[in-house]
Amino acid sequence: MTTRTFRITVRGVFDGLSAEQRAELLAHAPEHDVLRAAFTPEGHLSYDLAARSAFTFRFTDSGEAEEDIVAATARAEAAARAWLDERGYGYAKLRAQAEDLSQAPLGKRQRREAARKPA
Repeated sequence: MTTRTFRITVRGVFDGLSAEQRAELLAHAPEHDVLRAAFTPEGHLSYDLAARSAFTFRFTDSGEAEEDIVAATARAEAAARAWLDERGYGYAKLRAQAEDLSQAPLGKRQRREAARKPA
């Protein structure tokens, strides 16, 4: 059986932040810039607090079967909650969305490369 790679996105909004928490997030904003966003096993947080209170965590996980995506999504959401809770950041509207990369359609370049490979 092959290993499947999952990309999980957990989105939400900061809620009820104190002035100190807001200042702390703004101080760390450059390392959480959306232009540096990446899917990682640990999860990568991105936000632009100056523009809006929304945030996104990006995770990668893997599994053997199609059903493993459900557990991977739950792990990612739990990890996002834990990160926020550990720091005391209030949040709301937390939701997760997952994609099984083995089921993702090929892009134009990938289709072209696949057509070149001998069977």
